[in-house]
Amino acid sequence: MTDPICVVPSGDRTGEGIIWSAEERAVYWTDINRFLIHRYDVDSAAVRSWFFDQPVTTLGLTDRPGTFVAALGSKVVLWQPANDARADFAFPEKNLPAARLNDGAPDPAGGFVVGSMFNNVDARGDGVDITANDRGGLYHVDRHGRCTTLKTGIGISNTMVWDVPRRRFYTGDTLKNALWAFDFDPETGAVGEERPFFTGFERGAPDGSSIDAEGFVWNTRYGGAAVVRVSPEGKVDRILDMPVGNITNCTFGGPDLKTLYITTAQGGNGPLERLAGGLFAWQSDVPGLPENRFRLDG
Repeated sequence: MTDPICVVPSGDRTGEGIIWSAEERAVYWTDINRFLIHRYDVDSAAVRSWFFDQPVTTLGLTDRPGTFVAALGSKVVLWQPANDARADFAFPEKNLPAARLNDGAPDPAGGFVVGSMFNNVDARGDGVDITANDRGGLYHVDRHGRCTTLKTGIGISNTMVWDVPRRRFYTGDTLKNALWAFDFDPETGAVGEERPFFTGFERGAPDGSSIDAEGFVWNTRYGGAAVVRVSPEGKVDRILDMPVGNITNCTFGGPDLKTLYITTAQGGNGPLERLAGGLFAWQSDVPGLPENRFRLDG
């Protein structure tokens, strides 16, 4: 089995928000602290970047051709990379500027789920040392931009994935070193009560995740130099060691969905930290699942 390789040495301060566009055969991801969205064309290896005026924290596909949903620090927007058109869409976080949006993803019912955290990025993109651990929340955004609060009291909201039958939703709190599981209704997008899923793992803290076709969660470990594959029962199945310390998010891509693309951040202590902040790729023997889409047009 091959080691992860750095396919784009982008030097992101905090790479995040990664998705795979099958139509374009391209990977999109963000750099939160530099207010950027990147696009990597896997056929040509060309990279393009777009600048924003505040942190871009996550991305999602929609059912509208050429249109993405994106979470910025203060709002959710619709974005068209072809002409760089941007339109404000929703404002789920009411605790600004103390909190900002963070990880998110379209759900299997067609909504957009996004979490928040204490605001640790200033207007220049520099990190701010804040110790508050309960300012974040978890929100559902519908096709009309209406927002519903799903959970409060979160430190750093991360991981938004759903199992293969689309009956279970996984999310977590980086500061609590915990991922939870919720019952999920794929018709309405409603979530049930939370229960522990994967807690206390000693290698770093949980950041973003993806899920494979066997229902195993691939959780990136910030500060842990690893991606851990977790069974539906919450047990460690496999640990993918990474050459840099701060691993932030991942998604499956490629024509067979067997390439795991992984974002990273600077400031870790891995053996090859000169590559920190780069986009990595690793070949899996199990495929992932297609990206969900935010249903704007039904």
